Amino acid sequence: MELTPAVPGYPKKSPVILYCKGRKEANPLDSIQILPLGDQAVLVYLRQEREALAFAGAVRRANFSWLIDVVPAYTSVAVYFSPDEIDFPRAQAELTRILDETSAETAPEGRTYHIPCCYELGLDLERIAEHKGLTIEEIIRLHASAVYTVYAIGFCPGFPYLGYLPPELCGVPRLASPRLRVEGGSVGLTGRQTGIYPEVRPGGWNILGRTPLELVNLKDNYFPLRAGDRVQFEPIHETEFRRLRGQRL
Repeated sequence: MELTPAVPGYPKKSPVILYCKGRKEANPLDSIQILPLGDQAVLVYLRQEREALAFAGAVRRANFSWLIDVVPAYTSVAVYFSPDEIDFPRAQAELTRILDETSAETAPEGRTYHIPCCYELGLDLERIAEHKGLTIEEIIRLHASAVYTVYAIGFCPGFPYLGYLPPELCGVPRLASPRLRVEGGSVGLTGRQTGIYPEVRPGGWNILGRTPLELVNLKDNYFPLRAGDRVQFEPIHETEFRRLRGQRL
């Protein structure tokens, strides 16, 4: 199966580059993949989320003159480069050197945020409770007890994908019909993940609460959450929600 996208200036069947630290022969099941992403980026697939965060941090610290941006997302890292200064083969060589010097233990410690969440505003708590065979009180306790890592930012500006849910909360499917309007600050879950809708958006995640805080402001370029940061939710009542409404994280 062809895994590598066609890239202008490269062969149509560019091979997947397998990097296997400390091994003479690469095994696709335990190796790192280094792929062209268009003609101005390298996409690196690692084995674990912590490896991806460590690698992304190492690339940023290297501060290459050709580096434009580094975007980690779960086990992948996209490294964008200036094509006027470097091409894919040379960027791949530089990144391979960084990989050889990086271990998961060197992952940078992100910031920790305690985010208030009003579970009284959870639209789907009963649905989650029925699906998991838990009480609403148990769902709130489990969700608020975990410390989550921001593994990716996406879907809409500033939306943090947070992992991973306690096992007891995993496996709840998305809504059969997505809502046309999900209020900003809504805290949702699906599968193994939880996340926060920073602005009004359509969405199909199960809503179990809402934070009063502002997590994104496009006008001010305010995006406090970054991949690698940690989040823990703190239950609050609706009166506290109204008091904190609009304050920034």
